Amino acid sequence: MRILHTSDWHLGRSFHRVSLLDAQAAFLDHLVETVARHQVDVVVVAGDVYDRAVPPLTAVRLFDDALHRLAGARVPTVMISGNHDSARRLGVGAGLIARAGIHLRTDPADCATPVLLPDAHGDVAFYGLPYLEPALVRDTLGAAKAGHEAVLGAAMERVRADLAGRPDGTRSVVLAHAFVAGGEPSDSERDITVGGVAAVPAGVFDGVDYVALGHLHGCQTVTERVRYSGSPLAYSFSEHTHRKTMWLIDLGPGGEITAERLDCPVPRPLARLRGRLDTLLEGPALERHRESWVEATLTDPVRPDEPMARLAGRFPHILTLVLEPERDPEDPRASYAQRLGGRGDQQIAEDFVAHVRGGSGPSEAERGVLRAAFDDVRVDDTVNEVSR
Repeated sequence: MRILHTSDWHLGRSFHRVSLLDAQAAFLDHLVETVARHQVDVVVVAGDVYDRAVPPLTAVRLFDDALHRLAGARVPTVMISGNHDSARRLGVGAGLIARAGIHLRTDPADCATPVLLPDAHGDVAFYGLPYLEPALVRDTLGAAKAGHEAVLGAAMERVRADLAGRPDGTRSVVLAHAFVAGGEPSDSERDITVGGVAAVPAGVFDGVDYVALGHLHGCQTVTERVRYSGSPLAYSFSEHTHRKTMWLIDLGPGGEITAERLDCPVPRPLARLRGRLDTLLEGPALERHRESWVEATLTDPVRPDEPMARLAGRFPHILTLVLEPERDPEDPRASYAQRLGGRGDQQIAEDFVAHVRGGSGPSEAERGVLRAAFDDVRVDDTVNEVSR
């Protein structure tokens, strides 16, 4: 069976205030063309179809058009909701849509109810594990505790139990939206650290033939059977080195996996430039970035006059300007952002406690209180988004 693995479309998202609607439409055209060109049997979409819980109408129209075209091509599609999606909204009408071969899996309670799709060698069971917010799904899944590894482990126990009751030789594919250990994040994924450590070990997915992951935006191979497709478009400058692709997976009669990366269209290349203004304006090696979307970081000790306007004269598609003057890190003029660079919310809060106490940091119990407070805030934010 030939499977096209994609994820993280984020329909409705812009790039530094530049609309990506046309680029997203071009990607979906490419997706449908790829299905026909490579004779794909099944399309799997591993979450974050939309960029937010209530997407704009233009994004909904794109999604609707893509589904109609895939259904018209008689190519089954299996998709799950991600942490950016509203699972309830995305899942509306799932029963009716399934009659057209579009299978939406957005309810955690249905994670062990597979979509069964046959080929010449028997059935392939596709299990959809939508994004599992630990505090919200722990009881539903009977997890021992509210953590990402615990709830995913509980979901996979249900999957393996269902698979064990199926005929010998039934192959299996799991779709999941999660941060799996070994994956490399970028700046454009939303934090999912609620409930403690976000990363889960790849071993939690043992016992199935292929795991189609979503959430991280870089195409990655965690193991030969556990892969991220990544997002089809770049959504932050941290992705400027990414090669945006989809995975073409051939699942053999005995569960063998053959994988090939298929490139996605690039609307405009990204460039991260750094240096003094004169260097960026005059350096001949930078001419190749004239048509790129540009993030420029200026290191001039003193802020130059009208730097954005001057840079735009050479790089018409410059989108963001960062000022990082070359200074000694101990210089009191070093920016607050520089001093906090690389630190998470928890560490910043602990450092603040140490500062106001004259150097005495929080106790272990106090660290636990801070950690619980941050988790509560993130859970409240998730619940509010789901309810909107």
